[in-house]
Amino acid sequence: MNSIHPSAIISGAVTIGTGNTIGAFVVITGPVSIGDDNWIGTGVVLGAPPEVRSFEHPRDSTAGAGRGVIVGDRNIIREYAQIHQGWHSTTVIADESFIMNQVYIAHDCRLGDGVTLASSVLLAGHTGIGAGANLGLGASVHQRTSVGTGAMIGMGSVVTRDVPPFGKAYGNPARLRGVNATGMERSGLSAESVAAVAAAYAGGVPAISALRELALIPELAPSIDDWLRRIEP
Repeated sequence: MNSIHPSAIISGAVTIGTGNTIGAFVVITGPVSIGDDNWIGTGVVLGAPPEVRSFEHPRDSTAGAGRGVIVGDRNIIREYAQIHQGWHSTTVIADESFIMNQVYIAHDCRLGDGVTLASSVLLAGHTGIGAGANLGLGASVHQRTSVGTGAMIGMGSVVTRDVPPFGKAYGNPARLRGVNATGMERSGLSAESVAAVAAAYAGGVPAISALRELALIPELAPSIDDWLRRIEP
């Protein structure tokens, strides 16, 4: 059973699983698929048309427009966050992410599992955020940029270049400042893996060849390989 506030407006092709809480004045416009046990706070806008100048916006405000949004399971989406329809592909929020108030997630973005987006984070179109990444208060990410698994982005940062897995980046423009050792340790990665990534990132963003060497370490391989697939043509 779901708890849906009577003031919420849900229209179009929307499917909702079970155990979800949908707060007051939420607007959901399909095509949208929502999994189970999500918490969606007051004023969230989910499924607005892609925010693209050339996109033909629908005349009917309740009509679906775009390639949809998928929200997985056990996500928390706080007050007044906005998640837009896909333009070229579906916008995807995987599982167990914590999306704080007034976050903006543009068309075609893809979030992995367990992502944290602090208040007022802005993700431009086609952005990819790897599993377990943590973006600080007010960070902005340029379109078509990839933030790797387990990366940490400092508050107020302007991310204009890809950030590799487990990287720590901050500034305007954001630059790689080392490794997110604390995040790696909390995720259960070994001290040896932490040291290997720290050594590779000591001089800034490593060469692709260095990342491929890191991918030879079994517990790092899934995260490194996923990021390489996303950034390589």
